[in-house]
Amino acid sequence: MKKLVLAGAIALFGLSNAQIAKGTTYVSGTLNFSSTENNNNNKTNNELTLVPTVGYFVASNVAIGVGVGYASATEKVDGDLVDTKFTKSAVVVEPFVRKYWTLGEKFFIFGQLSVPMQFGNDKNEVSTSNTSVTTKEKFNSFGVAVKPGLDYFLNKNWTLEATIGEFGYSNFKYKDAKSVNNYNFGLDLASVGIGVKYVFAK
Repeated sequence: MKKLVLAGAIALFGLSNAQIAKGTTYVSGTLNFSSTENNNNNKTNNELTLVPTVGYFVASNVAIGVGVGYASATEKVDGDLVDTKFTKSAVVVEPFVRKYWTLGEKFFIFGQLSVPMQFGNDKNEVSTSNTSVTTKEKFNSFGVAVKPGLDYFLNKNWTLEATIGEFGYSNFKYKDAKSVNNYNFGLDLASVGIGVKYVFAK
């Protein structure tokens, strides 16, 4: 019975010697676009996130890297008398460190600690048949996030990875207003992120 339990533990946690070598570089990133249109109230919403990421293994199974990109969200309402358009856009910067643990020859789990930051502005446009008024307000945000994940090597260059939930803190602040703190703790199976990355194999 003890031998059976030990065999199950080996199968689950893996005693493989597979390592991701020091000096390995990979590229990945986030690309999301969504658009919705509600004909009942003539409202249109568009969202775009584009954040390329580069990682470098400073030691076996330990990588550091950074993602730099852009995020925007637009809400537009065409009214009978007044048209409104609200746009939020920001530069995104997210340095991170990631630690891998080997489960098998091609299968790894990882934990990622990152510091996501955004620097941007909100623009609100209100238009009528006679007038048009535009206001802008700058904002910034920063946070600390921990994400667990799984990584499977399809071959020596391509991997398929998934992150599950997030543990973290973020602070959001407009230029002339008090900051707002947010906390997020949980493994949410409804917020699983799936992606691919390219590894420059040594």
